[in-house]
Amino acid sequence: MIPQSLRALLDETDGQRECEWAGRRVWLAREPWGELAVCLQGAQVLHFLPAPDPAQAEGSRPTSEATPLSSASVTTRTNASDAARDSGATLSPGEGEEALVPGGWLWVTPTPQALPGAVRGGIPLCWPWFADERGADESPDRSGPMHGPARKAQWRLEAVDEHEGGVELHLSPSERLHSQLIPRAVIQANARRLHVELITEHVGETPIKLSGALHSYLAVLDSFACRAEGLSGARYLDKLAGFAERDQQGELAVRGGLDRIYHSNAEVILDDGQRRLRIARQGSDSAVVWHPGETPPDDTSPAAARRFLCVESANTRLDPVWLVPGAQHLLGTTLSLEDVS
Repeated sequence: MIPQSLRALLDETDGQRECEWAGRRVWLAREPWGELAVCLQGAQVLHFLPAPDPAQAEGSRPTSEATPLSSASVTTRTNASDAARDSGATLSPGEGEEALVPGGWLWVTPTPQALPGAVRGGIPLCWPWFADERGADESPDRSGPMHGPARKAQWRLEAVDEHEGGVELHLSPSERLHSQLIPRAVIQANARRLHVELITEHVGETPIKLSGALHSYLAVLDSFACRAEGLSGARYLDKLAGFAERDQQGELAVRGGLDRIYHSNAEVILDDGQRRLRIARQGSDSAVVWHPGETPPDDTSPAAARRFLCVESANTRLDPVWLVPGAQHLLGTTLSLEDVS
């Protein structure tokens, strides 16, 4: 579920290209396997839409801008664009905001902040700390930016590899973000799944307490009519109740605002009544489930906010990572549709 202006750029894309959206450089792909949009501010995935027929799409030869499209490729691309709008008409925008277009697995606000602010939505990279867990914050009074500097930094695209009917991107920050830690991001997309990795390498001399998150904004029909399955019985911290410790009774039914950190490495199934999206996590024993409720942030209207739910792969106060010199840590998330066959 993305703004109309980003949808228009994707519709104009044939293969892969870089262009500008909302004052930012974005990398776009519209291929037989599906669609992908990545913002180079923050190495942030903004949009992912797999082709409607995975078996056919994965069997198609990957194309590039220099390769003419076959009739099958044209059909696949047309079907993918149709799928981007198959869940209903364009959502009516509120005053001063852009229309949101249904389709895709991720949500992006229709009113993104101007630079140097970050874009709310997609999969922001929160690094090398998440929220108030500022063990890696090097500022004198621990007053660095919320969720760390990675999400607002400029990243460069190091490589684009096509394989297995999909694509793999490698990105790194354009400038050094930490004196001892170096991050890189890997994004893999094909007709069956989206996979994002945030890899941290320790090149310094002293151990560092690391936290972080892949802050996934997942597109849903109605935030307050969703179920997050797979967390039953898990212990969690309720941030809206002063980090009170509680146990999840049954499956999580979302009926309003919530901000919880679940101590669990289990896969989560997000069911919004239209699709069942599987969220697997790597290098994470914290699953963060968040929605602002009826009082969303300033860059999002209440109506637009009713179309997302965050289910995040994270390292939090429940599972911080002590990274020693020479070591690496991988935080990952994988999105796929539940196999109901």
